[in-house]
Amino acid sequence: METRVTKLLGIDYPILQGGMAWVSTAPLVAAVSNAGGLGFIGAGGMDADELRENIHQVRIKTEKPFGVNLMLLSPYINEQIEVVKEERVPIVTTGAGNPSRLIDDFSKRGIVTIPVVASVQLAKRLVRHGIQAIIAEGMESGGHIGEITTMCLVPQMVDALDIPVIAAGGIGDGRGMAAAFALGAEGVQVGTRFVCSNECNIHPYYKEAIVNSQERSTIMTGMSTGHPVRCLKNKLTRKFEELETLRASREEIEALGSGSLRRAVCEGDVEEGSVMAGQISGLIQDIKPVSEIIQTMLIEFQNTLTRLALFKKE
Repeated sequence: METRVTKLLGIDYPILQGGMAWVSTAPLVAAVSNAGGLGFIGAGGMDADELRENIHQVRIKTEKPFGVNLMLLSPYINEQIEVVKEERVPIVTTGAGNPSRLIDDFSKRGIVTIPVVASVQLAKRLVRHGIQAIIAEGMESGGHIGEITTMCLVPQMVDALDIPVIAAGGIGDGRGMAAAFALGAEGVQVGTRFVCSNECNIHPYYKEAIVNSQERSTIMTGMSTGHPVRCLKNKLTRKFEELETLRASREEIEALGSGSLRRAVCEGDVEEGSVMAGQISGLIQDIKPVSEIIQTMLIEFQNTLTRLALFKKE
């Protein structure tokens, strides 16, 4: 497949792996890149040394392009930025903030910056700073999310911008990929589906929780803080609901969530930990190799286009 996204990033298929904190480490990242997509290290909770080690490990495992996702609210963000520059990481995605201050410096160093955004207004501002592509993330995604659905956000982003748009949120198979392309996207970002892969080096209970989930298994928490998060329902999310019902302070709500993602990912505590996952979870029924996930998506994508072509008038 060739789109403006594949040409810009030097990849075979326009499939990006979401940069998920504590989840997207070297084994998963390299596997996605080796399979023709684009893997991203989720720098989220990594300090400088951890990020640098993951970059080195990815380069040992693949010669293909890869990237780093920078969560701009991370307490380590400044040292992470320096590591990215020192290691000459080719591609960066950003989330949880406005990356305007980084774009020009990264561009001068040959680093492609692709912000993950949830509104057309922010996207327009970032285009003026010279970004070459953008990820439009709908609220169906897992983790930190916005308020607009993928189905509504992507076509509005496509209409408003001249740069390629990559769709994210609620995409876990080839049908979702075809839908995104029908809306005008030229690539997709996939997160939760790659969590349930053999190469994703996280606690098996986290994967099992996703595989065992249904279409109504996720919930949005933290709405009152201005930083909503989508994750699987469990004891922790019920505590969040109770605090928000009582109109607890932002500090109290954020304290409840502190360290909760790591508890789920690393320790397998899927009741008191934050099992961040998208609404696509109910569609995921198995755990299999990254290469099989990508190839299956491509086959489903082509089959969907073929099926739709049958509606063409003679």
